[in-house]
Amino acid sequence: MAFKQVFIRTVTTAALVALVGCASNSTPTDQGPGAQADPTQQAEGPAPSQAELDAAEADWRARQDEINQVLASMDRGTFIGSSPTKGNATADVVLVKFSDFECPFCAVAAGHMKAFVEERGDEVLYVYKHLPLNSIHPEATPAAKASWAAAQQDQFWIYHNGLFANQERLGDALYQELAEQIGLDMEQFERDRTSEAAQTAVDADLALAEQLQLRGTPSFLMGGLLIPPGVPPESFGELLDNLKATQTP
Repeated sequence: MAFKQVFIRTVTTAALVALVGCASNSTPTDQGPGAQADPTQQAEGPAPSQAELDAAEADWRARQDEINQVLASMDRGTFIGSSPTKGNATADVVLVKFSDFECPFCAVAAGHMKAFVEERGDEVLYVYKHLPLNSIHPEATPAAKASWAAAQQDQFWIYHNGLFANQERLGDALYQELAEQIGLDMEQFERDRTSEAAQTAVDADLALAEQLQLRGTPSFLMGGLLIPPGVPPESFGELLDNLKATQTP
């Protein structure tokens, strides 16, 4: 399929040239957890060689084969589960973001995705799933659980925006402050964010990410195709256009 060949080259080239993202093996896909990289600026390296492109393509294909096996084992409803969504619930294309509230690159991607969904939300169903990288981000799971608690009162997205906008302040004080600012029932919020159900929800997303063998954040699946960290979210419009073109009879 011509589209898939273009898609593969697009994502592998971008991932090689602009290595940005966080990974749980204590080595983010940029320069490491302690590096002073600016996540708003893509760290472009030299143009990849043909051998590097071929190796990256082979790696992508192997990972995509694993993802296809996982997705084939569940229907759409099971895959989405109770995760927060935006956009068109009946859209053919499902775009899933696996994200960590403490990952600076996820914060940047969140801004791009907000604009993307505002522009193309009638064409996609956008799904948020948690992938807290606990080995390098100690507040990732507490923040995810707080956002889950906000979702129980139908306020996930505004809470999500608040967490990313105040990423340097992640902690109990911020979680409570945001909940109060948006008018949540505080007794329910505290009960929910410390509940076993909150942990179970985050663990379910983590388990799915492990099944899919996702290696860092932010990671995306568009129409079941892997978009790894490093592919600029501003290119998603072109990828969506190409993907939809293949679905048109």
